[in-house]
Amino acid sequence: MAEGKERKLKFLDVIREFIEGAVVREPMLVAIKEKASLENLLLLVIFGDTLGIPIPRSYYSLRLLPYVVPRLEAWKRGLLRQKDWTDIAFD
Repeated sequence: MAEGKERKLKFLDVIREFIEGAVVREPMLVAIKEKASLENLLLLVIFGDTLGIPIPRSYYSLRLLPYVVPRLEAWKRGLLRQKDWTDIAFD
């Protein structure tokens, strides 16, 4: 009896996970990509001069500097590693 109940609960868990994945997964991936894109844009506007884009430093970028420094190197590598569709033709 307990085995049948356990099997039924396992089946309901599988159904729940399937429905959750079908309904939530796509919007979650879109939100994650949008967040990453906006974060890249913000860091580019504030600290673009580290990549050679001449953007004058402002008071606000200096205030944000202590929070961004630990992630700045990884951000630069990731931004420079991204490929555009125009880069594919020249590889």
